[in-house]
Formats: sequence, C-alpha cells, structure tokens
Amino acid sequence: MEPTLHFSQEEYEDRLARTRAAMDAVGIEVLIVTDPSNMAWLTGYDGWSFYTPQCVIVGPDGGPIWFGRYMDSIGAGRTTYLPADDIIGYPDHFVMSTERHSSEYLAERLAERGWHGSHIAPEMDGYYYSPRAHQSLVDNLPDATFGDSTGLVNQQRSVKSDQEIAYMRIAGQIVENMHARILERMEVGMRKNDLIAEIYQSGISGTPEHGGDYPAIVPLAPTGIDATAAHLTWDDQPFQSGFGTFFEIAGVHKRYHVPLCRTVFLGTPGPEWLDAEAALVASIDAGMAAAKPGNTCEDMHAAFITELRSHGYDKESRAGYGIGLSYPPDWGERNISIRPGDTTVFEPGMTFHFMPALWQDTWGMEITESLLITEDGCEPLADVPRKLFIKD
Repeated sequence: MEPTLHFSQEEYEDRLARTRAAMDAVGIEVLIVTDPSNMAWLTGYDGWSFYTPQCVIVGPDGGPIWFGRYMDSIGAGRTTYLPADDIIGYPDHFVMSTERHSSEYLAERLAERGWHGSHIAPEMDGYYYSPRAHQSLVDNLPDATFGDSTGLVNQQRSVKSDQEIAYMRIAGQIVENMHARILERMEVGMRKNDLIAEIYQSGISGTPEHGGDYPAIVPLAPTGIDATAAHLTWDDQPFQSGFGTFFEIAGVHKRYHVPLCRTVFLGTPGPEWLDAEAALVASIDAGMAAAKPGNTCEDMHAAFITELRSHGYDKESRAGYGIGLSYPPDWGERNISIRPGDTTVFEPGMTFHFMPALWQDTWGMEITESLLITEDGCEPLADVPRKLFIKD
C-alpha cells in the first residue's frame, strides 16, 4: 500500500537540494535533524514519536534517512517517500534506558555508511536533542568532527510553496471558525474549560471540506490579571462580567498552522481598553504597510513600534515570527523574528505571525494577524475583524 504524502516527489527533492546546498556552504557533510517539523518537511514523516530519540540524516549523497524507534519505523513507511533501506529502527531495549542510548546504534549505522570520519552537525539547540544523546554520539564516533546545524533547515522553510500556502489558507478558514465559536458560546457563568472544549471541537472538526489537526500549542486563554502573563492556559472557573480574556489559538491543517489572537471583554470596558485597542489596530496597520518585498523584518518592527509608542505604549518582546509546519511545543518556525537586528529581507511566499500584544499591570490584550508576503505587500491568512470584541 502506497504511503500518504502531502506533497509531490519533486517538491521533496527540491527541499533536499536546498538543504544540501546550505550544508555545502558551511562545510557540513552529515546533517542530523531532530526537530520534528524539519524531519517532516524533508521526508513527510508524521507521528507522535518525538518523546523518544529520532532524527532524519542527510548525508553527502543519496536520499534522507529516517532513524527512530523500531515500532515507529512502521509509521515512517506509511508517511514518508523513503525506501525501506533508508528507514532504520533501533531495538526497544534502548528506549528510556539508563544503561545504553540509541545514539550508540546511530553511530554504528553512520559508520556502516562510511561516515564515521565525517564532519557531522546535529541541531544542537533543539527541543528534542539531549546532552546525553550528543555525548553518546561523540563517544562512539571518535574519528568524526562535530558542528552545529541549528536553524539550517528552518531557514530553507521560510518561503512557502504554492501547496504549503494552500494548506495554510485552509488553516486560516479553520481559525476563523474557532473564533466564531468563541463569540457564539462565551458568556458570563460559563466555565472556561467548557469553552476550551468548544474551541478544540471546532479546530479539529475544521471545515466541511477539510479536517483540522492538533495544534503545536494548546489554547492560551487567560482572563483579567492572569492576562498580564503571556502564556497561561485555562482553568475551570466561570467567566465573569467586567473582565477581558485573550484567546491565542491556531487553525491547523496537514500540520500547517495559522495562529490568530483576539480579545473578548464581557460587559462594558473602561477607556483604557478602547485606547489600547486603537493603539494596537493602528500599529498593526503601520507594521503591515511595511511588510513587503525588499523591506526587512526590522523595518516592519520599526514601523510598528514607532506607531505604538506614539500612543503611549511600548513592547519589549519581538512582534512576530515565522510560521508554517509545526509540532509541539511551538508553532513558530524558529527562522525569522520581527524585531530590531533581524535583517531578513521579505520575499513573496514568506508567512509569519504578527504578534503585537500588550500585557499591562492588571490586564492584557492580544490582537494579531498571520500574514503572507505577496508580490507587492502582505495579506492576512484569516479574516476575523481586527478589534476588541465586546459582549454583554
């Protein structure tokens, strides 16, 4: 039975060629990719197996190699284009063992392919690559030299293909439905966890034509003073009148994410809320006007922050980041940031979450947009009114 692939063979071959060119530019002979998003981008692999060591290896020639737990090698056969010889499963006695590590097995397989003396570069600053995994690999390949490939594959993912953009447009429709469900169902007295259940149901149901997927980040939905913090989730307390709640959620299709944040106030907001809304909307407009080919990430940030400060507000954290294909714990691509010092030049096909939130002393407000860079500017990937929602 043929595997399920979301992209053409030609697209995967192009991704591999771009990755190899980036490897050659910095002298990497063997690339070890442990970020599940990068693994999926290179091979199509899609499984919840990242809690055990796994990777994709790109050598100086041939196709990519998938390496992971033997029971998950079956999933690699179902979701990648790789031939059986390029899918390596390690025995289960390596799993969560204090006596041995799967990197020992990986080192043996690399040596068998003649790469034991190569310049090898894992993604050193990754969520899924442990110090023990690296030390074991170094100890078992004494003739190799080691470098760091952090960000190398991520940078190749910045400009999306037509198919990737099509998936993100579907994810945008899904997040529109999710916000519509929030506005329909949220009311005073409703337990917050019950609303979160509605958000999940809407996100996974997707649209009549396309199903949704699980998000890389759970819904963030703090209320009142909890909304002064950026990354709190939810509780089982009922909503009360007189408080605002921001919802940081994403629609997901084929693992492609479109995050979108909006804030809902139950009752009548004070003037500080309306002032903040006006500041955020104006600064978003200013930032989007600068988000066009030829400008840089820091150009966009400068336009945004100048407008925001003119309203008496400021923001210390970055104002956005690249998005696309993602797995937990983050839906960011870890390639670009909308902030001073990032001189990445915008190109058509880039996608990012423009995140100009305000977290104040006693409340917080998030109004954001996921954007696609076009030939002459940018466009939102979802259509939800850009405002503070007020509900009695």
